[in-house]
Amino acid sequence: MCGIVGLHLRDETLYPRLGALLTGMLDQMCDRGPDSAGMAVYGDPIWSPPGESTVSLLDAGVPAAELAAGLGDLLGVTVTGIDLAPTTVLHAPIDAAELAAAVPGIAPAARVIGFGADLTVVKGIGNPTELAHRFGLPRAAGRQGVAHTRMATESAVTAAGSHPFSVGPDQCLVHNGSFSNHRSVQHELQRAGVVFDSDNDTEVGARFIADRLAQGVDLEKALRLLMERFDGFYTLLVANSESFAVVRDPIACKPAVVAETDRWVAMASEYRALADLPGVADAHIFEPEPEEVYLWHRQ
Repeated sequence: MCGIVGLHLRDETLYPRLGALLTGMLDQMCDRGPDSAGMAVYGDPIWSPPGESTVSLLDAGVPAAELAAGLGDLLGVTVTGIDLAPTTVLHAPIDAAELAAAVPGIAPAARVIGFGADLTVVKGIGNPTELAHRFGLPRAAGRQGVAHTRMATESAVTAAGSHPFSVGPDQCLVHNGSFSNHRSVQHELQRAGVVFDSDNDTEVGARFIADRLAQGVDLEKALRLLMERFDGFYTLLVANSESFAVVRDPIACKPAVVAETDRWVAMASEYRALADLPGVADAHIFEPEPEEVYLWHRQ
């Protein structure tokens, strides 16, 4: 079943409240996906300080402080490690790809689950609200956030299988539904050299979009190409540093609702997740149409 929530802030005075608002939205979706959860936050000054890149890892197997010290020695810069077990967040004043590439030298078992200039991804198994509080999401600030509560159908209940999937720089995707032809798409991408980290169908969608973005198409075009290639039932929320997008399959049987004001844009699987947002009584509220790309850009 799964639950999706996302919040794109237009009003900078709301940035300090991003995490608290997102936590409240996520809490309303717990019954849609009680087994695991993940969150992505853009612009938190603690997790992703200005002027530094951030890399999120899963199951590093090395204490955060020890991993950061080892990477700092290896790279010749100060690396900060934050323990949000089972996630480890690293940030340093170097390119995110360089930081991520150095991780296997210290923590060969670690899996990169997010990287970029200001994106932090955290994941875990268990009750989504409890995870959010354990990670400190209510205290997070920023301009945009995405979260997902998972009810596993296509793969095992693991933190690695939870959403969002972030496989390109500052990109993330959350998904409610199921892709029916993801294996054939995965094999096409693998033949082109794309490497996968899990057996989750959502990762295939995320890899497909990241591959198209890397080829130079914009996000709207990448989503239209996904709709042409993928079969199944799905509602997707896709974000990057500049954009926030929603798309549904041709039948649109997976629920979605969008609310928009001059201060924010929010999306959720059900309206109850939007009901406590500031000014929602005056919001423009609608259900996204099938096979339409809804896209909002950073102002």
